[in-house]
Amino acid sequence: MSFFDLKGLLQPLGAVKQLGKNPHTIKFDDLNRDAADRYRGLHYNDLVACIGCGNCSTICQNAAIDMIQLENIEGKQGDSGLRPRVDNGRCCWCALCVEVCPTGSLSLTKDYIFVSEKSSDFLWIPGIDNPKAEENNRLSFVSTTSGSLSDYVRVPMKEMDSKERILTFDEVVLGYTEEEARKEAARCISCGLCTEVCPDHMHIPEYINAIAKANDDDALKIIYDNNPLPEMCGKVCTRRCEEVCALTHRGVENDPNDKGAVAIRWLKRYATETAPTIELMKEIINHEVAEPNGKKISIIGAGPSGLTAGYYLALKGYDVTIYEAKAKGGGMVMYGIPKYRLPESSLDKQIGYMQAMGVKINFNTEVGKDIMFDEIYDNSDAIFVGIGFQKAWTLGIEGEEAKGSIAAVEYLDIINRGDNYDVGKKVAVIGGGNVAIDGARVSRRYGAEVTILYRRRVEDMPADWEEIEAAEHEGVHIAIQTIPTRVIKDENNKVIGIEYLKAEMVSDADGGRPRPVAIEGSETILECDTIIGAIGQEADYSWLPTSYQDKIKVDRGRMLTNKARQTDDPKVFAGGDAVNRTADAISAIADGFIAVKSIHEFLSK
Repeated sequence: MSFFDLKGLLQPLGAVKQLGKNPHTIKFDDLNRDAADRYRGLHYNDLVACIGCGNCSTICQNAAIDMIQLENIEGKQGDSGLRPRVDNGRCCWCALCVEVCPTGSLSLTKDYIFVSEKSSDFLWIPGIDNPKAEENNRLSFVSTTSGSLSDYVRVPMKEMDSKERILTFDEVVLGYTEEEARKEAARCISCGLCTEVCPDHMHIPEYINAIAKANDDDALKIIYDNNPLPEMCGKVCTRRCEEVCALTHRGVENDPNDKGAVAIRWLKRYATETAPTIELMKEIINHEVAEPNGKKISIIGAGPSGLTAGYYLALKGYDVTIYEAKAKGGGMVMYGIPKYRLPESSLDKQIGYMQAMGVKINFNTEVGKDIMFDEIYDNSDAIFVGIGFQKAWTLGIEGEEAKGSIAAVEYLDIINRGDNYDVGKKVAVIGGGNVAIDGARVSRRYGAEVTILYRRRVEDMPADWEEIEAAEHEGVHIAIQTIPTRVIKDENNKVIGIEYLKAEMVSDADGGRPRPVAIEGSETILECDTIIGAIGQEADYSWLPTSYQDKIKVDRGRMLTNKARQTDDPKVFAGGDAVNRTADAISAIADGFIAVKSIHEFLSK
């Protein structure tokens, strides 16, 4: 090689001949070509419709999507508060993220050019970095339910025919087969929004995934990590978890009631029923019981909260004794829920398992009568109170003391313990909650013609929609916008009818739900032999001596505790209906579980 490379020195001068010629490239901002309608360009996200489920991030094979917190978006029920951020340096625009978006908020646009000198700018927050993409009609690749990779159609649950079931107290819901359970479980996208809203924060995606993979034993172990009454929950839980299921946002067209939600409750039931005996439960769950620690715990009430506290405290080595006033455990789920919804054998199995793990239950032992609270207090290192709401509210109308007027909780208690109560040929039920529906459906099984009187609209009824629907299928008539005014009775003080006023719904000035206002002169009489009141319950605190009431305080019918479920008396804890206002079994279970941790911490100091 020569010292002087003449050709190399002169070659750049050759570019001079290109002067005056048209360029071979065009500046991007001068390009005026619109992409095809299904072009996969830059991402856009409807930030309001998005629920932050993270399904887009999970499916991305290039790890191009992460979920981040934005300043102006806060988490709430059914919304994690997170939103996707796309790394356009990693993205291959395969659109899998769009295909699996359960709300349809994520899409791709016709926009495909983005220039910046900062590499960080290519971390694109769809909907923030291109907020007007939707307004400017730039959306191109969007998902549809028909072409989505997600399955929005819920596997239906088989039930006994309505004409057959009103003749028996056999369980109405028949349960999933193994094939049905696997198929339904496979629909779960594991977003975890259900876990957040569950009062007990059960590991829902984990046990559903175990079912989908045919690991039923693992599913049962996962469930029992923080819920010792899962079969009960699998049959009668209020399932708020399903209300926030990500699949409900696009499943409405398939089912107006479930809205396509994963059948979380029914899958829990399936998993628990794979272990039909106490012996098999012990073998599968295989919980270790710690060595006795010498500490004694007394629990008042064998309802869901008391049983939960008792079970997990016994596993920790505590000497646990539950005092239960009735002949069987379960509280209101045992004596307040009809057997066609929750068979007695199911509860017996679950409670029997707890007893086999060391929980002692003294049945037919009423605190304040068979044993005094002072005795329990003096002989215990800690006490948990889980008495529930078993005392019914009165209707507060003229003549309700008549024969044939009975509270729903009392009526259900009579039936559930195996006794009889003659409701006659016609029954009026007052109320709109699950207890009212239970009273009505039980009465139908005794051949009565049943009418529910409810002061608001059907959509306002607090009862589960499926319970309302089942009652109507069984022939229960729901008379809406009716306000009972007096009980009509004969000369023998026996119910022969009920008078009510019709009501109109009046809009609330503050934006609340419409309220019923009686229509003057609309008095109507409904003939009936029995009136069943179901407008609410409260706890009975007659067992609590006045000397303790300065620390174990009750306000507006509920015991006052801190977040640890501890009263002002550090030795006494409480949970369930008598503490929280949710009034469902899963909340009571959650209270019991919280109290276990608090009691253990209190006694470990």
